[in-house]
Amino acid sequence: MPNVPLIDRDTATGAVKEQFDQIAAAFGAVPAMFRAVANSPAALTSMWGAFGAYGVGVLGPALGEQIAVAVADRNSCGYCLAAHTALGKKAGLSRDELSAAQSGESDDPRTAALLAFVLKLVDERGQVSSADVDAVRAHGWEDGQIVEAIGQVALNLFTNYVNIALDVPIDFPTVALRRAS
Repeated sequence: MPNVPLIDRDTATGAVKEQFDQIAAAFGAVPAMFRAVANSPAALTSMWGAFGAYGVGVLGPALGEQIAVAVADRNSCGYCLAAHTALGKKAGLSRDELSAAQSGESDDPRTAALLAFVLKLVDERGQVSSADVDAVRAHGWEDGQIVEAIGQVALNLFTNYVNIALDVPIDFPTVALRRAS
């Protein structure tokens, strides 16, 4: 049982109702995570806006989902792993690509370098070195792409923490975590 009430779309009002309508249009329903976050209209606005911004960002949807899957697995967030695996499939990623991303891996060396950087950010709580940033650049990533990847990590940390701390029920097909708890 979640640690906060899940706001119902039918009783939502104002900005929350408007955002729920947008979310339902995008997903076909309002997933439980958004219903939990809607306890704070400001948090819902922030999260939904960030999803929208990164959805049209320079990294593209497939790489964004690989980042989300890697961060979710690293943080043992079953909700986000399930949601972003489903979204990753819709973005054209194969089951094998998504499974590899759980460990920060990819057959593409450029993608693998960015995923390794992303996981280092998570593991080191942002305390990466200039050499770490230079290593990502050496694989062809530009500064704007690196900044966007960091932003996506921050968004995914927020959603991971919400889903874990508030015990949000998973409403996507579950995926086994690869990281040992």
